[in-house]
Amino acid sequence: MAMPFSVQRIDHVVFRVRELPRSIAFYRSVLGCEVVRWREPLGLVHLRAGASMIDLVSVDGPLGARGGDAAGEGARNVDHLCLRIEPFDAAAITAHLRRHGLVPSAAELNFGAEGDGLSLYFADPDGNVIELKGPACPPA
Repeated sequence: MAMPFSVQRIDHVVFRVRELPRSIAFYRSVLGCEVVRWREPLGLVHLRAGASMIDLVSVDGPLGARGGDAAGEGARNVDHLCLRIEPFDAAAITAHLRRHGLVPSAAELNFGAEGDGLSLYFADPDGNVIELKGPACPPA
């Protein structure tokens, strides 16, 4: 039976966060995301991340409260969010993240939607892991 649809890309990911202003500042200053809509009655903020969206919901807001307690060291809501970026200059990215007080992993080759390419990982203020992934490496 044929599929009635085909997945094109990630549309959005939703993170439950403890402090909306802190998380908004993080995604704006570290990743360059732009707030496109803030739905205060719901405790929900929509941020543009390239062609996709990152939505943040406050754990004490109407939407976030449905998920129970806030995630912590031993309880995460999401494993990680991977953002495809270009260019991938590991030294420049690492320096940028360190200026924001972050300690990224070393860049390593990982498989993604376009094939094997370099990526690195770091965590946002709520412990959500973010992977920044560059373009696929040319075949050897």
